[in-house]
Amino acid sequence: MTLRLVHLSDIHFGGEDRDATEAAVAAAHAFEPTLTIVSGDLTLNGLPREFAAARRWLDRLPTPLLVTPGNHDTPYWNIPLRAFTPFGRYRRYIGPADQSLFETPELAVYALNSARGGQLRLNWSLGALDLPTLERLTARFAANPKAAKVFVCHHPLIEIEGAPVEAGIRCGDEAARHLAAAGVDLILTGHLHTPFTRPLPYAGGHSFCCGAGTLSIRTRGVPASYSTIEIDDATSHVAALTWTGSKFEPFRSWALPRRAAG
Repeated sequence: MTLRLVHLSDIHFGGEDRDATEAAVAAAHAFEPTLTIVSGDLTLNGLPREFAAARRWLDRLPTPLLVTPGNHDTPYWNIPLRAFTPFGRYRRYIGPADQSLFETPELAVYALNSARGGQLRLNWSLGALDLPTLERLTARFAANPKAAKVFVCHHPLIEIEGAPVEAGIRCGDEAARHLAAAGVDLILTGHLHTPFTRPLPYAGGHSFCCGAGTLSIRTRGVPASYSTIEIDDATSHVAALTWTGSKFEPFRSWALPRRAAG
C-alpha cells in the first residue's frame, strides 16, 4: 500500500501568492492524498482577516487535514495578546494549537507546536519544543509499530546547511534523538521557505527532515512551492513542485530509504 501526503507550509495569508495558493488547492485534490499536512505560518501578521482567509482556504483542501501553527500565527503587532494568549486567534479560526494527531494502522502522524508568542531571546520567531510532551507522543509511535511514522512541527529540528535563515529551535537536537529512536520516518517542517531533505545523524540515518517551501510572495531563492510524499514499504518519495506563474512543475525529488528497507 502506498501512502500519499501533501505537505504545504508558510502560506502567509496577507502576503500569499494568490495564483499559487489557488492552484495548490486543485493540485492537492488531483494528488488524492491519504492526508493533507500544513506545517504552520498560515498568516503574515496573525490578524483576524488573515485567519479568516486561511480558514476558507483550508476548508477547500482535501481531507483528512492536519494543521500546526507557525511563529507568524501569533498577533505580531498586538504585544499583550502575543504575550498572554498567543494562539487565541489560531484556536478560534483554525483549531487546536498545541498538538494534533492522525492515526490509522498504516499511518501515524503527530504534530507539536514549535512556535512561541515570545521568548527570552532577541529573535522571538525561533522555535522551541516541550520535551515531556514530545516523549508522550513518541510513546504512541511504539504502540503502532507497523505504521509509517511522521512528525510535524513548524521549525526544522536541525540547522540546514545553506538555508536562508536559521532554524534555531530549542531542544531540537534532543527532540531529533527521541524521534529517531522511536523509528520516525519523516519530520515535516516549514519556516525556511525552501524545500529540502536531510537525514538525522542518529539511528542509522533512516529518519529524515523534510521541509516544504512557501506559497507566499516572501520567497527566499526558490519560487512558491509545495511538496508531495509517497511512502511505500521501502522508500519515502518526496517531490517539491514550484510555481512557474501558470502551473506547478517538478523542482527536486528525493528517494529516502525507510528503516525497514535498511
